[in-house]
Amino acid sequence: MTTTGPGRPRKQQSSRPGATAREEILDAAAELFTTQGYANTSTRSIAEAVGIRQSSLYHHFSHKDDILEVLLAGTVASGLAFARTVWAGAASGSSPVAAAARLHAVALHDGTQLCTARWNLGVLYNLPEARSARFHSFMADRAELRGLYQRLGAELPENAWAGTGQNGDLAFRLVESLVNLRADGLSTPDSPQQAADAGIVLCGLADNLAAIRARSAELVAGMHS
Repeated sequence: MTTTGPGRPRKQQSSRPGATAREEILDAAAELFTTQGYANTSTRSIAEAVGIRQSSLYHHFSHKDDILEVLLAGTVASGLAFARTVWAGAASGSSPVAAAARLHAVALHDGTQLCTARWNLGVLYNLPEARSARFHSFMADRAELRGLYQRLGAELPENAWAGTGQNGDLAFRLVESLVNLRADGLSTPDSPQQAADAGIVLCGLADNLAAIRARSAELVAGMHS
């Protein structure tokens, strides 16, 4: 019998990723919430999936909603931080290519996070529970991220498709559609790039896509260095 830090001994050795019992609980909950459904998952089943007692789980999380709150926050945290940094570095009067590259980079980074996370947690966005006041912080962060997409899109020239200034919102919705694509088993390693490219094409800048892609890649590489 092994131990998990504070709390009671572990019933069995866990094979889940995570340096701590808390991380293993989050991983197990993510799997069960996305495969069995949130309502159908109990704290007991999460504890059993980790190999700990239910009482040990309560040492880390007092309620199932607490686990969901952390998981939801994690789906938007990286994308929001990246978008804030890109927006903070935006220069007024930029060329259409430079402005489009910023939007493309945010979409590419955001889409990559959604597609490469261990579990497809984006499907939890549609939970009725996620819309409750309990998860106000997550909803506020998601609204801020959407707002940054809109600001970045507003820097682009008006075009026939998005003539009302909805360039950023189109990109945001295309990225979020990757959640359903992944749920249907249709996402590929190229899907984030394709979604980001599609946003640029719909903004009327298809002729400049190669240059936009190159500048976007530089932005992404610079933020990750």
